[in-house]
Amino acid sequence: MDRTRIHEMTASLAQHNYNGMYQRDFLETWHKTDDELAATFKVADILRGLREAGISARVFDSGLGISIFRDNSTRTRFSFASACNMLGLTVQDLDEGKSQMAHGETVRETATMVSFMAETVGIRDDMFIGKGNAYMREVSQALEEGYRDGVLAQRPTIVDLQCDIDHPTQCMADMLHIINHYGGVDKLKGKKVAMTWAYSPSYGKPLSVPQGVIGLMTRFGMDVTLAHPKGYEVMPEVEAVAAENAKASGCAYKRTNSMAEAFEAADIVYPKSWAPFAAMEKRSKLYEKGDQDGIKRLEKELLGQNAQFKDWECTEKLMRSTNKGKALYMHCLPADISGVSCKEGEVEASVFDRYRVPLYREASYKPYVIAAMILLARKADPADTLSRLLENGCPRVR
Repeated sequence: MDRTRIHEMTASLAQHNYNGMYQRDFLETWHKTDDELAATFKVADILRGLREAGISARVFDSGLGISIFRDNSTRTRFSFASACNMLGLTVQDLDEGKSQMAHGETVRETATMVSFMAETVGIRDDMFIGKGNAYMREVSQALEEGYRDGVLAQRPTIVDLQCDIDHPTQCMADMLHIINHYGGVDKLKGKKVAMTWAYSPSYGKPLSVPQGVIGLMTRFGMDVTLAHPKGYEVMPEVEAVAAENAKASGCAYKRTNSMAEAFEAADIVYPKSWAPFAAMEKRSKLYEKGDQDGIKRLEKELLGQNAQFKDWECTEKLMRSTNKGKALYMHCLPADISGVSCKEGEVEASVFDRYRVPLYREASYKPYVIAAMILLARKADPADTLSRLLENGCPRVR
C-alpha cells in the first residue's frame, strides 16, 4: 500500500463516528456500532499499510500491554504481543500461578496492581460458560474504579481475546479477510455464509467462534446459515442477536441440521467443531464443584456423541457443491485435518492444503485488528495520530 492510499484512508476516518470507543473496552462485537466496526477495519488496514511501507506505528514510547491467558493459545497470544509491540508497548504476561492470586488476592486488587502503567489488558477466558465474559467485566469494573479514584493515571482498555460468548478479535480478522478478499463491504450483499459444525476427535471446544461469526457476519447483508447435528446448539441469546442483525441488514439467518444443505451454493464455508451449549454448561458446573469423576464421565459421553457424526467433514465433494465450486474456505486454526493431525477430522487434507495460503492470510489480519482496537480506545484523535505517523515517516527499524 502506497502513502497516497494510506493518506486517503486516514482522511476517510472522519466519515465514521467512533468517539464512543475512546477509553472503552472491546468486548462483544454486537455492542459496537456499525461505524465503530468500520473504523476498526479501516485503522487495521492503515496500520498494515504503514508497516508494509516501512513506517513505524509506535504511538506509545512506554507502557504495558498485559496479557491474561486462562486457556492455551498460539495465534491469539502472538497476535496480541505483535499488536502491542507494533504500537510501542511492552507485553507482560500475567501468570496467575506465579502471582498473589494463588494466595487469595482478589481480581479487583490484582487488576489495579498490575495496571499502574498499563495501556491495555488482553484477556482470554473461554472454557467455562458464564465465567469468561463475567471475569472480563469484573476486571473492567476494577479498572474503572481505580481510574475514577485517581489510583490509575489512565484507564487501560480491555480487549476480549476470546471469552465464553464471543471471539471478537478472531471474527473481526475473519471479516476483514472477507472484505478484502471480495474488494469491499459493498460487494458482500447476498453472499452466502455456511457456519457449520464439523467432527473432531476431541471434546470441549468453545462456542465462541461460531457464535462470534453469526453475531458479526449477519450485520453485512450476507445470508448466514448455522449448521450442526441435533444437540449441538449454541447459546440461544446469541442466535437472537444474529436474527435481529439479519433483519436489520436485510439478509437471512437460518439454522439447519444438514451440512450438505449449508454448503449448497455457499460463497464462504467455515467448518469448525464446537461442544454443545448444554454440555458446556454442565461441564462448567462440574468444574465448579470439583467433580473430577463427573468430568471424566462427561468427556467420555461427549466423545461418543461426536463419533456419531464423523461424516460432518469438509470434503472435496462438499466443496464442489458450493457456488461454482469455489467457496472461500475459512478456519480459525488449528484445524483437525484428516490423515494429518488426526485420523478423522474437520477437513480433508487436500481441501486444507489447497486453501493453506488464504488461511494464513486470514490469520495475519488479527495483529492489526487488535492494534486497531487498542489505538481507537487509547487515542482521543486516532485520525490525527495516524496522520502524524504518516507525515513524520519515521522508518521502522528492520
